[in-house]
Amino acid sequence: MKPIDVDDLVQRVWEEMMRKRQEAIPFPEQKQRGVERPKNPEALERAMNRTPARIGIGRAGTRMKTGSYLQFRIDQAAAQDAVMKSISPDWLEQLQLPALCTRAKDMQEYLMNLDSGRMLSNESAAWLQRHGEMGKDVQIIISDGLSTSACEATIPDLLPALMQGLTLKKISVAKPIFIHRGRVWVQDHVASIVKCKVVISLIGERPGLATAESLSAYMIYQPNEQTVESDRTVISNIHRGGTPPIEAGAYLAEILEEILRYRASGVKYAQMRLK
Repeated sequence: MKPIDVDDLVQRVWEEMMRKRQEAIPFPEQKQRGVERPKNPEALERAMNRTPARIGIGRAGTRMKTGSYLQFRIDQAAAQDAVMKSISPDWLEQLQLPALCTRAKDMQEYLMNLDSGRMLSNESAAWLQRHGEMGKDVQIIISDGLSTSACEATIPDLLPALMQGLTLKKISVAKPIFIHRGRVWVQDHVASIVKCKVVISLIGERPGLATAESLSAYMIYQPNEQTVESDRTVISNIHRGGTPPIEAGAYLAEILEEILRYRASGVKYAQMRLK
C-alpha cells in the first residue's frame, strides 16, 4: 500500500472545508464525541460543551483518531498562518485605514525583538505628526499583532459599531490608523504624538488551536513615561465564539465613555467604578 502523505491529506481536507463554506453548505463546527460507549455520556457532553479543549475525542489504539488528528493539523496551520501572513492592502483600502509601521522591519525581528514593535518607525512617526488629528478624545489603533486573521474577521463589524457608539455619545474620535507589526505599547508612542485623551488598540491575540481569530482591546488614559501595565484596561476574546465583534464595539464605546469621565484606566478605573 502506498504510504499516506499527511500534508497532502490535510491540504485536501482544508480545501474541502473552504469549498463548502463558499457554497454556503454548513460545515459542522460543533465538536463530535469520539469516545465510544462512555459510562456517563451526559457528563461528557456537558464537559465538551464547556470548553473548546480537545476532550472526548476518543482514540484508535494508542493514538488519536484520524479525524481528530486532521482537525488538529488544520487548526495548527491556521494558527501559523494567522501570525505570519500580511494584511491585504485591499482590506486596508476598503476600510480606509492609513497604514503605518513600527520599527520591526519584518516578522522575524518583530517576534525576536519585543521593543521593535513598541515604537513607530521614524517615517511613520513623521507621517502621523503631519497628518494625524490632534487633541481628540479618542484615538483608535488597529494592529495585526500576532493574528492577521483576527483583524480580518472582527474589525469590519467591530470598528463601525465602535465609531457609531462614540459618535452617539458625542465623543470626538481621530481617524483610525492601522499599524503593521504593532505591540500594545506602541499606543503610548502614538498618544504622545497626537495628544489624545484616550488611546485604544485593537490588536490580534496570539492564536491558539481553538481559534486564530481572537482580538483584544487595550485602552489607556493619557499614557506617559511612568505608565505601567496595570494602567491599561483590557477586553479580550473578541471573536464569533467569544464576545461578538458588533457587541464588543458597543461595549467598548461605553467603557471609553467611563474612562473619559473618571479620567483613569486600568486598576485606577476599576477602583473608581467600585466606589
